[in-house]
Amino acid sequence: MDILAGYAGKVLRVDLSSGAVSTELLTEEKLRPFLGGTGYAARILYDELKAGTDPLGPDNLFVLATGPLTDNLVPGGGSLSFCCKSPLTGGWAEARVGCDMGGTLKKAGYDFVVLSGRAERPVHLVITDGRAELESAEHLKGRTVLEKNALLNEGGYSEYDSLVIGPGGERLVLFASVMVGHRAAGRVGCGAVLGSKNVLAVSVRGSGKVVPADAAGYMKAVREAHRIVKESPNTYGFTELGTMGGYEACDAMGDLPTKNWQSNSWGKGAQITSHFVEENFTGGTGCYKGCPMKCGRKVRVKDGKWKTPEHDGGEYETIGSFTAYMLNEDVDCAVHCGYLCNELGIDTISAGGAIGFLMECAEKGLLSPEMTQGLDLSWGNASVLPKLVRMIALREGVGDILADGVRRAAERIGGGSEAFAVHVKGLEGPCHDPRAAKTLGVNYGTGNRGMCHIHPLETVAYDASKFDFGLRPFGLQDPEELPRWEERGKGTAIRILQDAGALPEILGTCKFYMYVGITPREYAEMLSALTGWNVTGEELMETAERATNLQRLFNIREGFSREDDMLPGRVRSAPAFGTYAGNAECAVRDFDGMLDDYYEARGWDRATGAPTRETLVRLGLA
Repeated sequence: MDILAGYAGKVLRVDLSSGAVSTELLTEEKLRPFLGGTGYAARILYDELKAGTDPLGPDNLFVLATGPLTDNLVPGGGSLSFCCKSPLTGGWAEARVGCDMGGTLKKAGYDFVVLSGRAERPVHLVITDGRAELESAEHLKGRTVLEKNALLNEGGYSEYDSLVIGPGGERLVLFASVMVGHRAAGRVGCGAVLGSKNVLAVSVRGSGKVVPADAAGYMKAVREAHRIVKESPNTYGFTELGTMGGYEACDAMGDLPTKNWQSNSWGKGAQITSHFVEENFTGGTGCYKGCPMKCGRKVRVKDGKWKTPEHDGGEYETIGSFTAYMLNEDVDCAVHCGYLCNELGIDTISAGGAIGFLMECAEKGLLSPEMTQGLDLSWGNASVLPKLVRMIALREGVGDILADGVRRAAERIGGGSEAFAVHVKGLEGPCHDPRAAKTLGVNYGTGNRGMCHIHPLETVAYDASKFDFGLRPFGLQDPEELPRWEERGKGTAIRILQDAGALPEILGTCKFYMYVGITPREYAEMLSALTGWNVTGEELMETAERATNLQRLFNIREGFSREDDMLPGRVRSAPAFGTYAGNAECAVRDFDGMLDDYYEARGWDRATGAPTRETLVRLGLA
């Protein structure tokens, strides 16, 4: 068999129930239509999972996925994705973490790892240069993330790259994260799936090499990509400010969900940002070796009630979730809560969303004394937040209700709370508001993994900031030609933005590099030299479209339809207070019409939201 240049060329399969380990060879025929990452993982899950599979049962599959450009040499190439059926949404799940582990996995001889079944006792999967074995992980049980990592290092794995789950994953919190250090693959509950399989840790060491087809051409393309990143005026913002650099601007433009989405602005953006920069931020960091952008933050709380050691954290979404969501002005507490979420292995966005929802339930008198247990759940009360984080992660008291996400929590609490349980398909909303940019509303509603701004792509930048991501050569309309508040006529733009935004997870790179000038053209140049295939930017866009449609088919098979591509009523209504209070332009007035435009652009049936046969034939999915 010909060697696949740019790939390790193998899939590792581990049956946790029996302990059996096997290897599957990859071919160009298998890979070329999907390339890798979340594209090929979608192929695996669609082909091998039966409809109705219990996400927390042994029949669910858990896929560790790299892409062909998962390589520390590539800008953003430190990447690893996890794919499965989500216990939170019941549909397609993907979660990415920036790390060195993806590249190490390829050096160990595998592009993908597929876990099936369930181990009888807690296990640690160890992969070393083409070998895999399961070890006991009883000593890791119940430990926090950093404790687990310390025990792994003490046990002889200090030279391995490792991932772990925290207590939240062990207790099957439906939005539990997979953690690489304090970097999180969060949102859709991948940590709970690993917990259900009794996998507490995975460690990888590899000494092999992935050989490009055209080494000189590959390095030339990689150097050109680095030049673009270095010279981009947008790189400075990521390097110097990280994602928190956008907090004040998001607040000003009505892109900051506030008080459980009652408003899209708070008016405290400058105050929160100033405290974070002056008191919490200690330095920039990259999530993998060699990252030229280093948008990550090192943060701490120096002293006081919320004293917290230096750690990777303090991203925009985390701080937003633990400040504006619940009207908390104590930034030190927000930083501390982010640290706790990482230590306990739960998603910061969903945790913050769940707590904001709980506070509104308390305000409306919907909680019994048994639920509240004397907790002061008033808006802005910082002192209760860390306790609630722990209760969620450990499933204690009312935390047990919140640990299943706001959709299920509203079903249990009742009293009309469903109206302010903000989610799409069961996934809580992040800290960007479609009342600032209408394309984001459709992106939220139709996202395959639910209400997510970054999977596949944050579109506020297109609508409100008029940023085109270098996609106009691929058919994207000039954003200057589309009014910010206009709702109709944006279906094609959303489709192109979504497909382009799916590319990094397919190729195994970081999406943020699309903000600093890396377009499908640059990706195609690197990929062509790496693999020896003649890949164009247009082919990459079609590959992303194919993967998006296959993930959509996965959801349809699980019972999803147009009814699930909704946008919560609260998010469609004019803000109740703040800078844009009562502003009719902010309200999403014709979401159904926007959805029709999008379906037409996608080639999906308007009534059902399913891809038409013509679309499936064109993409080779029929």
